[in-house]
Amino acid sequence: MAHAKNHDYHILAPSSWPLLGSIAGFAMLTGGVLWMHDITPWLFWGGLVGVLYVMFGWWSEVVDESRVGDHTKVVQIGLRYGFILFIMSEVMFFAAWFWSFFKHALYPMNEYVGSEYVPPYIYPVDAFHLPLINTLILLLSGCAVTWAHHALVHENNRKDLITGLAISIVLGVLFTALQAYEYVHLLHEGWVFGGDKFYSNFFMATGFHGFHVIIGTIFLAVCLVRAIRGHFTPEQHVGFEAAAWYWHFVDVVWLFLFFAVYIWGIPG
Repeated sequence: MAHAKNHDYHILAPSSWPLLGSIAGFAMLTGGVLWMHDITPWLFWGGLVGVLYVMFGWWSEVVDESRVGDHTKVVQIGLRYGFILFIMSEVMFFAAWFWSFFKHALYPMNEYVGSEYVPPYIYPVDAFHLPLINTLILLLSGCAVTWAHHALVHENNRKDLITGLAISIVLGVLFTALQAYEYVHLLHEGWVFGGDKFYSNFFMATGFHGFHVIIGTIFLAVCLVRAIRGHFTPEQHVGFEAAAWYWHFVDVVWLFLFFAVYIWGIPG
């Protein structure tokens, strides 16, 4: 039940989640380094389990806070600003991969100073078959999220909210499955991660995008469960709004990837 507040701010109670999250994250990082040196993978997996536990527990408390009225208008503004900053950090993360792709494609470093410029070879992928289908799937999923958001905010229509979220999740899973199929096909054709600058940039950019699609799909699935339980209202829906922003960010990144890596890579 919501409780009355005589101010617009949320005074946080003491919590162990930040300390536990730091310890689990440090363990996962240290374990990853040890695993890369062929020592042991168990510290990494233990840290990962700890991080997932902290994420579930901490975010469950945030959901409970929104349910009891702690997320006032002022608190919601802060949450939105925080998530916008997170998306901006993700933009810069993908900017690094686009920078690497265009740098090595347009101005590759030569082995010797003064040597003859040799244009890099770009391995074409037929953009207008499976990549185009995946583009349409992701855009349709974004449309479904927008429909769900409109149904909640402007119509308070819980049925359309749930339907739109379910459609977007199904399309997100389909996108991931088709991208996995594409990877299997490319590896069968002889593409090797790390064997060439183009290969490395292609797999890192599209692979990290695919990872973000999986995260976004889980994000939307959590919102679907919350929508079914009646958590969202036209006034209280910051969690769903953050998921929608994240999904549209994933859409935009894929459009840039589609035009840069796939279409631009077709020889003229």
